[in-house]
Amino acid sequence: MKRLFAVLLTALFLAGCAPEVGSEAWCNDLKEKPKGDWTANEAADFAKHCVFK
Repeated sequence: MKRLFAVLLTALFLAGCAPEVGSEAWCNDLKEKPKGDWTANEAADFAKHCVFK
């Protein structure tokens, strides 16, 4: 039970550290990430927020 709690707490902590989708930091992070590793949602959001502002 303690292990499950620790895993959930860690997941919440890491999710809170990610930049908001569409922010300048998020766009820069995605530019650094190999395009082959992008998800379809990331590609669509990148086009919407970083290319067609």
